[in-house]
Amino acid sequence: MRSFALSAVLVCASVFGGWVGATASSTSECIEQWMNGPHRAGGNADRNAFRHPKETLTFFGLQPSMTVVEIWPSGGWYTEILAPVLRDGGKYYAAGFSLTAKRTPAWRKKVQREFQSKLAAHPELYDRVIVTELSIPERTEMAPPGSADMVGSADMVLTFRNVHNWMKGDYAPGMFEAIFAALKPGAVLGVVEHRAPKGTSREQMVKSGYVTESHIKMLAKNVGFRFVASSEVNANPKDTADHPAGVWTLPPTLRLGNKDQAKYLAIGESDRMTLRFIKPARK
Repeated sequence: MRSFALSAVLVCASVFGGWVGATASSTSECIEQWMNGPHRAGGNADRNAFRHPKETLTFFGLQPSMTVVEIWPSGGWYTEILAPVLRDGGKYYAAGFSLTAKRTPAWRKKVQREFQSKLAAHPELYDRVIVTELSIPERTEMAPPGSADMVGSADMVLTFRNVHNWMKGDYAPGMFEAIFAALKPGAVLGVVEHRAPKGTSREQMVKSGYVTESHIKMLAKNVGFRFVASSEVNANPKDTADHPAGVWTLPPTLRLGNKDQAKYLAIGESDRMTLRFIKPARK
């Protein structure tokens, strides 16, 4: 693994001319290289077919020279792609579950410790990952401010399938406020989330794990974000979003076990919205 990782970094660096001014196509090539690399943990690369990392990150406008924050990377599925892409020319902040906040449940602390052990086990890939704690309201600074007047330092904040968790904990507005503070003016917030049908109640969103597009847009708008564009790259028309155990009925969780498993495997992973917002530049 070590020899592959080091040579792959050199390949990306040579293709992009030291990263600076990389074109969209060359960035896409670098993402594709890492999303299919042999460094991926067991089964993670198989989920590329459902999570579409190259198309998703290209849509958000990722460049290897950026300062990027990923919120709650959990087991590090996207870390395996983002960390090496950003390693030589940018910065990658992994704003993980807090190990010190009282409200963090034990299982999340366990996930966070496992994530940090994963980083430590492979310094050839992850030695430059900056791990921060993120818990509302105790730990809100996911990346250091970029200037004395507290303008954020990040070019991009990414969150994958997390908004429903914030809603369940009743701190979604606070999380969006923290994201807004972390970003530079003109910077990007990229959101991927399980998509609920229009008109779904907040109670049902929390129960099912599916969130309406309008609700996410409202949360973002309320703190000052401007909606820019959406993509259907992570859409799944087979998903009706009305399953017995909510979104966790579907793979990869398959909460019902063997019951109707073939049916849910045939559906695949959830229907997801992919939304890009910007923090408006100062006038």
